[in-house]
Amino acid sequence: MAERSFAEEVLKLRAGDGEVFKGEGILAITKALLQSGVSYVSGYQGAPISALMDVLNDAQDILGELGVHFEAAGSEATAAAMLSASINYPLRGAVTWKSTVGTNVASDALSNLASSGVTGGAMVIVGEDYGEGSSIMQERTYAFAMKAQMWLLDPRPNLPSIVDMVEKGFELSEASNTPLFFMMRIRGCHVSGEFVAHDNVPPRYSDSNPVIPNREADKIILPPNVYAHEREKIAQRLPAAIEFIKERKLNEFFPGKHGDLGIIVQGGCYNTLVRALQRQGLSDVLGNSDIPIYVMNVAYPLVPDELVQFCADKKQVLVLEEGQPEYVEQGINTVLRRADVQTRVYGKDIMPMAGEYTGQVMLLGIARFLEAAGMTPALGSAAVAAMETPLSEDDQRELLSNVPPRPSGLCTGCPERPLFSAVKQVQKELGPFHISSDIGCHSFATLAPFNLGNTIMGYGLSLASSSSIRHTLPHKSISIMGDGGFWHNGLTSGVTSAVFNKHDGLLIIVDNGYAAATGGQDIPSLVEPNKIIATTIDTDAPAREDQQPIEDACRGAGVRWIRTVSTYNIEAMKNTLREALTTDEGGLKVIIAEGECMLNRQRRIKPLMKRSIADGKRTLRARFMVDAETCTGDHACIRLSGCPSLTIKPNPDPLRKDPVSYVDNSCVGCGVCGENVHSAILCPSFSRVDLVYNPSWRDRMMGKLRQTVIGWMQSRDDDQQAAGTL
Repeated sequence: MAERSFAEEVLKLRAGDGEVFKGEGILAITKALLQSGVSYVSGYQGAPISALMDVLNDAQDILGELGVHFEAAGSEATAAAMLSASINYPLRGAVTWKSTVGTNVASDALSNLASSGVTGGAMVIVGEDYGEGSSIMQERTYAFAMKAQMWLLDPRPNLPSIVDMVEKGFELSEASNTPLFFMMRIRGCHVSGEFVAHDNVPPRYSDSNPVIPNREADKIILPPNVYAHEREKIAQRLPAAIEFIKERKLNEFFPGKHGDLGIIVQGGCYNTLVRALQRQGLSDVLGNSDIPIYVMNVAYPLVPDELVQFCADKKQVLVLEEGQPEYVEQGINTVLRRADVQTRVYGKDIMPMAGEYTGQVMLLGIARFLEAAGMTPALGSAAVAAMETPLSEDDQRELLSNVPPRPSGLCTGCPERPLFSAVKQVQKELGPFHISSDIGCHSFATLAPFNLGNTIMGYGLSLASSSSIRHTLPHKSISIMGDGGFWHNGLTSGVTSAVFNKHDGLLIIVDNGYAAATGGQDIPSLVEPNKIIATTIDTDAPAREDQQPIEDACRGAGVRWIRTVSTYNIEAMKNTLREALTTDEGGLKVIIAEGECMLNRQRRIKPLMKRSIADGKRTLRARFMVDAETCTGDHACIRLSGCPSLTIKPNPDPLRKDPVSYVDNSCVGCGVCGENVHSAILCPSFSRVDLVYNPSWRDRMMGKLRQTVIGWMQSRDDDQQAAGTL
């Protein structure tokens, strides 16, 4: 159950030769893979390419008809290892994952793959972004591509270019016997457009036409083969790649009337460049530029002949390269100086060394380049810089005083919220904890209002990261990881290692049933909800059975102390935490905190509820409310929970100034606010109400009776107030 279904969109993948294909970049990539005769596809979900895994999953019928093998990998390393099928056989394969962090996980397999070389085309589709829109550290695939001698494609973000580069990318891989990266930014993944489709091509070999096992001893990565591989990379594969890029014109030249100037740009930044030139009056929206542009759809390797050809008659050239170090700029300078081309190269001296080249950054860089070239831009650098912060400092202070900051946080009803409320309450009793956090939704607990967590080292690495600090702490170290992180890396790198080293600490595994942070994709311990037949749909989750229970995996790794607790039962969670942290029993303690991801739960429940209501069945929906007359206004409930639906409103009592707590209409009825009030012994101002749809005759009768009694009591109070006796 992914965040978004592509069940309807994937039908477009059947488009035949000559048909116009319309859709998003993610769909275009998938169509290009099928048109290229790909034999197998795999990957691990992560932004910006999570949706590519969802598309492939929803397109399994089409893949199966063609004989294309697809499977979701347990990690990026698993996916990368699958590319070994292309080493000995003419099988085209593609895998996908989130950029540098995923590549780091897969680096062992990729390094070996790049050493052996490939017979069939092998493509790694990486999602890479910079700046505030990125959810990863600011590192680059470019460095790994250079290190391992894998080629790096960075196509212009429009559908014809993306599709063309996928198809030619496989050809490039085979022509040079080298695996390659195909880099996609989130804007390219979701850009809309159209292209003329071709027929899907079944893979050369499949279940119906199997390959004959073939052993090539010289491709095994053992000495002395690896020394020959290294020489082959430079002596044969690199020249073959450069020749293919030149012959097939993978990079693009766009002319312009200002022939003494030029701009060299990686394909992924092309659209932003054109927009900046348009604002300077030097290009139209179609990319017809007054300044010549050299677009490197192949970011690595550089093609010396093309660079020399482009720069030979130019006085100044601007190199646009996101991130640092300036690998491309350094390489271009080396190529030009060796060829004795003395063109002045501008780059990081006028562009930022780090961060994303946003529209504002690109516009300012173009203005500075034009000024350095002796031209007068329509928008000078001073004017562009003044546009960067349109608000004065006084305006910003006023804004911050009226609009509170909105950092990332857990969703309304998230099952992880009560877990961290319980940890916070136990911490108040026992003293401060050292908590090793992990990648996933639960990393938001490091922010307000919980402020729990000291480090985040990697997906599934929290338990491993706490092993070095545990012997210096007053309490047992606490490690927190999600179910996705547990299966990705935590079981092997964390649990088995901790058992082996007699790690006397606490591991909390947040089991919400899905890879929730990336959109709700399936994992080995996927929950399988039973069908809800009852007409009353309550907040309690139906009975579920895990496909591969986390508890069984932990016991198999040697853990003896294991407790499974519902996250929504805060009192039980507090008692279990207290026991785990104070027991004299040695060894690793594991608490499996169960609670289905509320977003996926709502996607499952809401259609059932709507159907139940539409069918005229009696249906209940739980809601919580705060009695404004009882609320003390200290807002401890908000500080302990932080639920987005728990907010404030003006106090109805004219004698009290503090606003009261208030539950807005986004409430999903999870009950955490009330549980916290009870567990932390706060004011008894919370109440649960059940909204009744299609009420029965008994509901209507009871409703009238309640209204009559309440009306009588209110009239009595009014009479007593008027008489002064109340």
